[in-house]
Amino acid sequence: MNVRRRHISGIAIAAATALGLGTLSACSDSASAANTDKFDVVAAFYPLQYLAEQIGGDHVHVTSLTKPGQEPHDLEISAQQTAALGESDAVLYLKNLQPAVDDAVSQSEVRTKIDAASLTTLEKHGNEVGGHAASHDTSKNDELAGLDPHIWLDPVRYAQVAQGVGKAFEKADPKNAADYRTRTAALVKKLDALNTEFETGLADTKTKVFITTHAAFGYLAERYGLTEEAINGLDPESEPSAERVKNLEKMAKADGVTTVFYETLVSDKTAKTIAADAHLKTDVLDPIEGITAKSRGKDYFSVQQANLKALQKALGSK
Repeated sequence: MNVRRRHISGIAIAAATALGLGTLSACSDSASAANTDKFDVVAAFYPLQYLAEQIGGDHVHVTSLTKPGQEPHDLEISAQQTAALGESDAVLYLKNLQPAVDDAVSQSEVRTKIDAASLTTLEKHGNEVGGHAASHDTSKNDELAGLDPHIWLDPVRYAQVAQGVGKAFEKADPKNAADYRTRTAALVKKLDALNTEFETGLADTKTKVFITTHAAFGYLAERYGLTEEAINGLDPESEPSAERVKNLEKMAKADGVTTVFYETLVSDKTAKTIAADAHLKTDVLDPIEGITAKSRGKDYFSVQQANLKALQKALGSK
């Protein structure tokens, strides 16, 4: 069993006191993640939780800071979660996606801090990613452009993160290193197969352009030779300008776009309004930021395969 810190960090005490919680005995399930007989991992949100569970297997106890159905971008961390973070063996997060998580991790005394963003390459993406469709977009709505955190939607980058997480687990919990190594290799093999499915399934389509609610699919678009046009940029809750909407409608007509995609964790109102005005269909393309009853699948792989089918239908796969 790995050596554990049984003390509570100063930030956890301060947070608990500020909310009148007094002691950790009142903490919910999120705090119970710490001090189990396993390697305790706190993951920031679902894609990282999934990696930790798949790589760790029976050796790990994983909890997520982001609850199912909760939009992760604007997550606020509770005192219970802060306490659990301080008592865990490792935290797995993605820097710059969730500011509250970044702050908590920086102040935490957790020994193993794994930043998924450091395990692959990130790019700066705006509203349009991956191809020629920008020639139709005369808008100046690029204030939301920045480093795109949605690396998990590209199976190749996600596999790179998986390899990094596996190595971090091996180092932090060496007695189970062999199992972590085996499970990581198996996961990477599955991701390689998923990459091949996308390559094959999207190789020959009538159009290469698709419209989404927010710019979550830039890495996926670039990987498979597509162009993502996002209504709201990287922020799923922002509102598009009238000029942006006009340009999207113009682009849709020019590039043979048939579908406006929306997602399960944010409102579909804007997507459906634009689709109606431009006489387009709507469908779900899931950024897999959380799995809920509305998700088209029970885990990362099944939702990605549903995404592939939705893209094939919208793009006119031959």
